[in-house]
Amino acid sequence: MPEYTLYTPLKDDDITKLKAGDRVNINGTIFTARDAAHKKLVELIDKGEELPFDIRGQVIYYAGPAPAKPGYVIGPVGPTTSGRMDSLTVPLLEKGLKGMIGKGTRSDEIKKELMSHRAVYFAAVGGAAALLSRKVKKARVAAYPELGPEAVFELEVKDFPVFVVNDIYGNDLYQQGVSEYSRE
Repeated sequence: MPEYTLYTPLKDDDITKLKAGDRVNINGTIFTARDAAHKKLVELIDKGEELPFDIRGQVIYYAGPAPAKPGYVIGPVGPTTSGRMDSLTVPLLEKGLKGMIGKGTRSDEIKKELMSHRAVYFAAVGGAAALLSRKVKKARVAAYPELGPEAVFELEVKDFPVFVVNDIYGNDLYQQGVSEYSRE
């Protein structure tokens, strides 16, 4: 499988070369957001107001970091189930979101929207939160501090490892895996 190193914000050229199954190391800024933060972001969009960060070309990581121990940048920061954000994803894609990181499958609607908006869905390895936190070089609350660990965090990452699950061509890594290993 091909392996790529990408830098945020992502560009269309970055997205077009990616295929389901590719390994990617992300560098630059990514933002965390879970359910509560997504609701607040979509409310701003619905009201025609500005988002607290420029979402164009960005990557949202479906994660809520644990508090950092003394001497650490951030606590464990593992992916959460992505399907919970499906009903809140399209408005963010329409504003220019290019990537999402989580775990689990996405709905058929979101897969179509990824193709339409030229965006990708990445998976981070669940259960590796402590290891993933080592890839975070800086962290700060970017919005909604009242949400605690579900606030939007701005993370500066170096070689943050993910896999492409859904690409802009309609491919799905999880479906490919099932097909490859199923017996007729």
